[in-house]
Amino acid sequence: MAQSSLKQVINFGAGPAKIPKQVLEQVKDELLDCGCGISVMELSHRSSEYTAINNRAIDLYRELLDIPENYKILLMQGGGTGAFASVALNLLHRGAKADYILTGVWSTKAAKEASKYLKVNHVFPKPEKFNGIPDQSTWKLDPEAAYVYYCDNETVNGVEFPFIPETNGVPLVCDMSSNIMTKVFDVTKFGVVIACAQKNLGPAGITAIIIREDLLGKPSPLCPQVFDYTLFTQENSLLNTPPTLIVYIFSLVLQWVKNQGGLVAMEANSKAKSELLYNVIENSRGFYSCPVAKDSRSRITVPFCLRAGAEADKQFLKEAQDLGFLQLKGHRLVGGVRAAMYNALTLDEVKILVEFMTKFHERNPQYSA
Repeated sequence: MAQSSLKQVINFGAGPAKIPKQVLEQVKDELLDCGCGISVMELSHRSSEYTAINNRAIDLYRELLDIPENYKILLMQGGGTGAFASVALNLLHRGAKADYILTGVWSTKAAKEASKYLKVNHVFPKPEKFNGIPDQSTWKLDPEAAYVYYCDNETVNGVEFPFIPETNGVPLVCDMSSNIMTKVFDVTKFGVVIACAQKNLGPAGITAIIIREDLLGKPSPLCPQVFDYTLFTQENSLLNTPPTLIVYIFSLVLQWVKNQGGLVAMEANSKAKSELLYNVIENSRGFYSCPVAKDSRSRITVPFCLRAGAEADKQFLKEAQDLGFLQLKGHRLVGGVRAAMYNALTLDEVKILVEFMTKFHERNPQYSA
């Protein structure tokens, strides 16, 4: 590897994840004065200055994702875990049961949380291992379900949907926390889209909710105000004090995406990065392997391991850490290696990882046995 590559620090963390350098530099320049003499962290969330920041973030999100006017955008707190509850609490009026498509850790957690408030139907039996998506012909969808829920990209297991499920009119609820902003998609196919910010939208602290307006208006009496989509819509996401710094950085990340060419450019970059990594895995003659079926492999979070086992994984991760590759260790529930390739990670940085993987393979023939 080139000497310049050896000194680079590259963050492959699955979340909180890398933020574009240009955004961080702008935050640094404006941290003491966001344009009105004080820091954004000191602004009243009721001030006209902060209202402009809040509106700019919401408007950019609508523009970039081409969100129709009959959908509302909410910037809420509570993370994905909060959204697991809030979805059920806001859609209970449609029925006392919901369909859940279990393809990994996060959809399973969502189903468990929702089961506190309604009856959860597993569209197909929970698999022993999450390594693909069962054929839709095997699914059992309930036409009377309040909604159908799935996670578009499972960060722990590396399973990503290559299609949007057909629900025959039942509102589709999707967790896109880890692949939002990485592809063009049709928002009108969904009733609700949730996305936490610590992947492609900036630092942890807000969850962006897109909801079709006909699903608003009848939250469960059990629903806390801070999870009430109707109240947040009425208050333009300013029901309570928001994490003002996070919303400000969120708006800067969205502007960065727009400047880079929007979702079309992000999708092209995502495809190029994932193809590069999967090619080195597939061409390693089994030295590296990915446990996920090829038709549902994630473009965003790629788990893989070495054929020689845990000791080889450990050596790989040690050498990678020494070279400045950060947070490549696989999730504790899966093990092995995991490379998260969100929008802020560049194609050149993935090329450096792939070069290291190729050289490691060449240097360690003992792990091929």
